[in-house]
Amino acid sequence: MKFKTIDEVGDLKGKRVILRLDLNVPIVDGGVQDDFRIKKSLPTIEFLRAAGARVIIISHLEGKGGDSLEPVYIYLKKLFPLKFIKNYPSVELTVAIKNLKGGEVLMLENLRLNLGEKANDESFAKELAAMGDLYVNEAFSASHREHASIVGIPKFIPAYAGLLFKKEVENLSRAFQPAKPFLLVLGGAKFETKMPVIEKFLKTADHIFVCGALANNFFREQGYEIGRSLVSEGDFGLKNLLASGKIILPLDVVVQNDKGQLVKMPEQVESGDAIWDAGPAAVTQLKELVGVSRFVLWNGPLGNYEIGFKQGTEELAKIIAESGVESIVGGGDTQSSINSLGLSEKFTFLSTAGGAMLDFLVDETLVGIEALEK
Repeated sequence: MKFKTIDEVGDLKGKRVILRLDLNVPIVDGGVQDDFRIKKSLPTIEFLRAAGARVIIISHLEGKGGDSLEPVYIYLKKLFPLKFIKNYPSVELTVAIKNLKGGEVLMLENLRLNLGEKANDESFAKELAAMGDLYVNEAFSASHREHASIVGIPKFIPAYAGLLFKKEVENLSRAFQPAKPFLLVLGGAKFETKMPVIEKFLKTADHIFVCGALANNFFREQGYEIGRSLVSEGDFGLKNLLASGKIILPLDVVVQNDKGQLVKMPEQVESGDAIWDAGPAAVTQLKELVGVSRFVLWNGPLGNYEIGFKQGTEELAKIIAESGVESIVGGGDTQSSINSLGLSEKFTFLSTAGGAMLDFLVDETLVGIEALEK
């Protein structure tokens, strides 16, 4: 890693530290529903507070049940003293920063309420940078975005990676020189984001198990009926991938039709069916594959997790947890499944990232990493 981390700075006492977190968590009925990302950020917050830094938290929230970070503020202020500033730049913010003492923390409202954030506006980045003496990126999961708070601020003040950011890079990098045999499991629905991962690891992975809605594209390529199932449009060169001999598809699937839920083999799917999960034979396939693997990289659920088809995903989580195999896992629904089962400590590393994890695996860097390195 060419970037420096916050624990390399030395004396932080009295320093104004702009801490970029990813607090983009699900908000339901005005409260935080999933606090996984928040908890993972706490060690860096506590490190800065203990070092006597004056901490200014910035983050974003989008499409998770509102556009205000106030519910996250309410969650955090139960853990440590915290002041929330809704409007900035403002006299209130200027006074609050001036009065901020070592070990104290301010938190600003959702960055994306300002159009300059997504536009990577230089003047907005300067405004943010002017608040602090140094910058810490602890938002690895947002560091694939070329936004002002990710790539803009480091142009103006010294920039460092947070403790979690460093762990993300170190652990995800294990996939580049994995123990063999190496099993890659890819699920979810966005074929265009997963396809580059398949291409990247086609040579190094021993087996690539494709599940979720991604498998539907392969079923269609094989000439099977996929009915009302989710599928990505486009020619992804699947014939060549299948010819590699490394792509493994579920032996059976759970479908829903007007008769209810049924388990079928892929060739038995009819026009009125919608494929929503992997079946029991597919789970057995995965158990056998995990059993002969020394390294497992997993991103994306086996079924449509959001509408309740969780069984396949949860079964795989239990299989990997019980196997003791070296395992790196990421993706929002995958994380949720593992956390809900209380199995997070059973995995080698559980990433906070989804899209950023995929981009890092493909490119071996992110724009946020490059901004820190410069």
